[in-house]
Amino acid sequence: MKTPMIKLVALAVLFTIGSCDSDEKTETPGPEEQESITISEVQFVNEFILPAATVFENTTVGGLSGIDYANNTWYLISDAPNAPHFYTAAIALNQDGISAVTITSVNNFKDATGTPLETGITDPEAIRFADGNVLWTSEGNMNNLIDPSVRIAALDGTIRHEITLPERYKATESSAFGPRHNGVFEGLSLSYDGNGYWVSMELPLKQDGEEPTLKDTEAPVRIAYIDKATNTFGKEIAYELDAVARPALLGTTFELNGVVEILSYDENKFLVVERSFSTGYADGGNTVKIYKVDATNATDVSTLETLKGATYTKATKTLLFDFETVRDQLTENMVDNIEGITFGPILENGNRSLVLVADNNFSAFIPQLNQFILLEILN
Repeated sequence: MKTPMIKLVALAVLFTIGSCDSDEKTETPGPEEQESITISEVQFVNEFILPAATVFENTTVGGLSGIDYANNTWYLISDAPNAPHFYTAAIALNQDGISAVTITSVNNFKDATGTPLETGITDPEAIRFADGNVLWTSEGNMNNLIDPSVRIAALDGTIRHEITLPERYKATESSAFGPRHNGVFEGLSLSYDGNGYWVSMELPLKQDGEEPTLKDTEAPVRIAYIDKATNTFGKEIAYELDAVARPALLGTTFELNGVVEILSYDENKFLVVERSFSTGYADGGNTVKIYKVDATNATDVSTLETLKGATYTKATKTLLFDFETVRDQLTENMVDNIEGITFGPILENGNRSLVLVADNNFSAFIPQLNQFILLEILN
């Protein structure tokens, strides 16, 4: 989801954007080759800002809504308003921090004939490398009755498969049923064992609950499993959103909170990134948290047409990291519009890295940041 930022930021970037150095270990396998990961806590390492003026092959690099890492390559999806596309990149990092981000290729998403997708028919949000392809989501456009999607594409962007959607996730004019505009498939992950995929809603379906407000409400979002063998939806679990973190200020009224990304690390266990946003704040208005989520005892709600009034068990959540604790270490004290998270390479001390990226909205409202954040997983 794209969110406005009420902030004027003077970008003063002191980093060199160049070739990836040798700090990153070349033998590190990608997440789809990993087994379960133990996560006790995480700690902040550093932040890196890719200049907003970065241009690669006639594209302005921005709108980075998802990130993944596999086989020593980083994948970044852009929600650019023009032809939908994704980048590959090299990110130089070690246990002292990220020192460079280098874009290495750009690929337009294409239909089965190899024709680039038209502008306006997709809203790319999340990306994962899967079995030599890229798996990616689009939120669609509920206002224009364009369905969301989960697609599998070749590395040149050509579509290979499209996942069959249950009716509840399709665009509709109904005010009581279906997805909310700009609140659909924001999160995506491979299952920890690589045998399937998980996709998450950003906001509750209309029939499931209300959008979060400043007060606690019933706001459950669905996280759904996709069977890799059949490319169809299966088990679904419910995850309860926090209330909006802060009230809008300065005469503005826009407030929201939603799931912006998920990352599976063990059977029925995930990292979930929640981002609350409110207008009128000098620090950008974002409140971002990472939760450890356990769905071991959660009810499979895939047979429930509505969660309102239903009896079921939600996944449990435990706060893992609150970005408020490092706000004063970030550029302009800004926790920007963080939307992507991935496991990165193993660091020199044997700990796993965790990398997040922010969608700068191409500074469509006011200046924002192509912000990369490195965390270290402590077992």
